[in-house]
Amino acid sequence: MCGFAGFSVMDDDLLHEQYLWRRLALDMAESAAHRGPDDRGVHVSPHAALAHVRLAVMDPENGAQPMSAVKNGFTYTIAYNGELYNAPELRETLRSLGYTFETTCDTEVLLKAYMHYGEHVAEQLNGIYAFAVDDEARGILYLCRDRFGVKPLFYTQVGNRLVFGSEIKTLFRYPGVTPIIGRQGLCEVFGLGPMRTAGCGVFENIHELLPGNCAVFDLYGLHARAYYTLKSYEHTDSFEKTVETVRGLLEDIIERQTASDVPLCTFLSGGLDSSVVTALVAREMRKKGMDLATYSFDFEGNRQFFTPSAFQPDQDQPWAEKVSRILGTHHTTLVCDNQSLADSLSPALHAKDLPGMADVDGSLVYFCGLVKQNHTVALCGECADEIFGGYPWFHKKEALEGHTFPWSPDLSVRIRLLTPELREKLRLEDYVQERYDELLQQVPKLEGESPEEARRREIGYLNIYRFMATLLDRKDRCSMAHGLEVRVPFADHRLLEYVFNTPWDYKARNGVPKVLLREAARGLLPDEVLDRRKSPYPKTHNPGYEAILKQRLRAVLQQSDSPLHGLIAEDVIHGLLGESFDYGKPWFGQLMAGPQLLAYLLQIDEWIRTTPVEIRL
Repeated sequence: MCGFAGFSVMDDDLLHEQYLWRRLALDMAESAAHRGPDDRGVHVSPHAALAHVRLAVMDPENGAQPMSAVKNGFTYTIAYNGELYNAPELRETLRSLGYTFETTCDTEVLLKAYMHYGEHVAEQLNGIYAFAVDDEARGILYLCRDRFGVKPLFYTQVGNRLVFGSEIKTLFRYPGVTPIIGRQGLCEVFGLGPMRTAGCGVFENIHELLPGNCAVFDLYGLHARAYYTLKSYEHTDSFEKTVETVRGLLEDIIERQTASDVPLCTFLSGGLDSSVVTALVAREMRKKGMDLATYSFDFEGNRQFFTPSAFQPDQDQPWAEKVSRILGTHHTTLVCDNQSLADSLSPALHAKDLPGMADVDGSLVYFCGLVKQNHTVALCGECADEIFGGYPWFHKKEALEGHTFPWSPDLSVRIRLLTPELREKLRLEDYVQERYDELLQQVPKLEGESPEEARRREIGYLNIYRFMATLLDRKDRCSMAHGLEVRVPFADHRLLEYVFNTPWDYKARNGVPKVLLREAARGLLPDEVLDRRKSPYPKTHNPGYEAILKQRLRAVLQQSDSPLHGLIAEDVIHGLLGESFDYGKPWFGQLMAGPQLLAYLLQIDEWIRTTPVEIRL
């Protein structure tokens, strides 16, 4: 896990001013230095400059990047962020083809796999990755991103140059790339946020390579193609066979993802998903004669102020401690106080370069900083709900009959925030509907499927390519803000595609949500743990946090230069400041309710001030 940045030009020779281009590429990568605290490297060739900041996970002594290798007199150089979970098999295949290896790191495996397979290397990979290859033999720069976009890769074009990097901020270090926001960007922030349309970098002319895509930059420009798309097919396995297959896939995934040359842990909430992952990881660690460390997250005052709701039926902490005792892990509960949570909004904003899930992001940044003090790699239970149908909107009639994103069905809260002039210019409802209809057209149809099953498939697809993408983006940025690698076993493409194609009755047999996962995990944990009702990522219920947000927002509004004055209706903000919020009514997902709306506005204010963003409508 690392970060990289660079640029490429095909009708010039960068070696003529190599010192200048080295400095520029390194400066770009240094803006994402948090992603790679362990090492720095830079490469300049006639047509490309690549710079890398490294988080050493595999073969810390020998995996420096950018890494180069020579074949038939031509040099290939890679800058890479990610993990290959099938590196051992790929290494053996390449050895049988005559390749030799000088390290045990997956970077060398990936580089030599590219040297052999060329532009079709992605089809050979199992992992999470974004990488760039300066290919002297073919005279191209090659970019690639993993199937579901776990690892980020942004780009823009400045004249005849392609500029790229792991985070948006790296691009703004390149001369001529400026942070401009137009109608689309504001619609993304106010209409869809904290979700983003796939491929959209929000800022004008900033793009993100789509998940499952690779691209070639040559004399004729940038050419992208999809090497992977989620397919629909008839599922013929029995329920029992499906349970067995899911269990086998999970065991294989965890075995692959526990490979690490640095300390490893898991995030354990005591919920179904994290408990299953932790049980399998603990078993793998015991095979190696090692104990597992686990972490859970909580907030100051939650024992006193927590109120059960349909979204959060009970508290995590007792369950996390119970699962830890059952599995024999070394468990630590990390607690965030109100002041630290409010202060975390700023680092979360700058980790993502965009307003995000407010304190839901901020708390994760805070907790990951504490975990990083002892560990470099963590595994989590993220993405199981999108795949196995765990969210409430998978089960609600309104979602099945609705015609918009089910985790954000009511735009009225968002629309009324805006000044009347901005409402007219943005037309948020039209924009969101366009993005929804656009995505719905991409759902792979299955001939002969009933209308109800077809709609279930649509809901699953929407969740995978938008809601899951939002959470994966959050997980990467918030963890890598401290150089902590968080692996996401449930996002393995083999498991995801298999479960996507199982009928709804398998996922919610007898009305039990995620029953397929529960049955696949039988025997790993007691039934009371496996049958626990879903509870989302924890958030604070302490009214003291809300009071801090209101105080800060009032202070912002007293500043005449606050960008909120030109965007947000003043009477609406003052109404929010006088309101006592119901924590159980989210406006996005399950967690973003009233306090998170205040926090989102604070992030928008700081985002425009500090980037600094120029708004052009």
